[in-house]
Amino acid sequence: MRGEVEKALEKVRPILQRDGGDVELIDVNDQGVVLVKLQGACKGCPGATMTLKAIIENLLVKEVKGVTQVIGI
Repeated sequence: MRGEVEKALEKVRPILQRDGGDVELIDVNDQGVVLVKLQGACKGCPGATMTLKAIIENLLVKEVKGVTQVIGI
């Protein structure tokens, strides 16, 4: 599943990079929980939670079978 998550994250990276940010995949566990770390401008952005849930989590749940949640660390 990790490889599929990495591939899906490549679709969202250009959106984040356009605003000076990025996302790093930390882990994917057996329960479908994906841990990511926002980087660059996204790291301290007031909209980081919205980015995690509305963009990254939405995409991963739709595109990668088994993903249930995305958590930022």
